[in-house]
Amino acid sequence: MSTAIHRRVATLQKGEDPTLIMRMSSGWAVLGKRQILRGYSLLLPDPVVPHLNALTRRDRTHFLTDMTVLGDALFEVTGATRINYAVFGNLEPALHAHVFPRFADEPAELRTSQPWAYDWTSAPEFDAGLHGELIERVRKVLIIQAARK
Repeated sequence: MSTAIHRRVATLQKGEDPTLIMRMSSGWAVLGKRQILRGYSLLLPDPVVPHLNALTRRDRTHFLTDMTVLGDALFEVTGATRINYAVFGNLEPALHAHVFPRFADEPAELRTSQPWAYDWTSAPEFDAGLHGELIERVRKVLIIQAARK
């Protein structure tokens, strides 16, 4: 099966995705193509699998740990008040995790809503010039965290 997740991982493997934060033990940390919230990121497994339950227990542990380590880095870099995590795979039936920094300055009517309540069509698109520094800062924190293992 070829999903958007499969295609994006193939692009990452070729070194052709400018949203790359870094390769992690379980897959690829990338900035979202639409920055609905500052620092919105995804973790894409490599190899791609249909869902979390398709992974071995060991691989699940790696994926979920990487997801929260990415969240730790985003928490530190963005000044978020919390991090939301989501794993669905209903629209794109391949495992991927959404990692959303949440902020005190979000509009009051959206602050406690799930991120899909936002108007994604009006969200800023990824721009290397605008978001490159954010990627570098998150990458640096992830590298430091990895060195502490």
